[in-house]
Amino acid sequence: MVRTPLTPAERRRGERLGALLRHARGPRSMVQVAAAAGLSAETLRKIETGRAPTPAFFTVAALAMALDISLSELADACADRDDDQALTA
Repeated sequence: MVRTPLTPAERRRGERLGALLRHARGPRSMVQVAAAAGLSAETLRKIETGRAPTPAFFTVAALAMALDISLSELADACADRDDDQALTA
């Protein structure tokens, strides 16, 4: 299966998600948060740095639970209204 390349808007959205997760992690180590979410530290590292800009829903949900962030808060913080319009155009 060939995956279509991500658009610049999708990449920016992934970067916003990574920045938000890094901020929410605060002083906790990447290993601690990843373990609490049932992920590898490398997976969390890729998401936080934007190298995995479109993580699976259940990965994001597990991180949200581990960081005590609602999915609505994550979605709102990651949304860029200009990008959202470009994605639906």
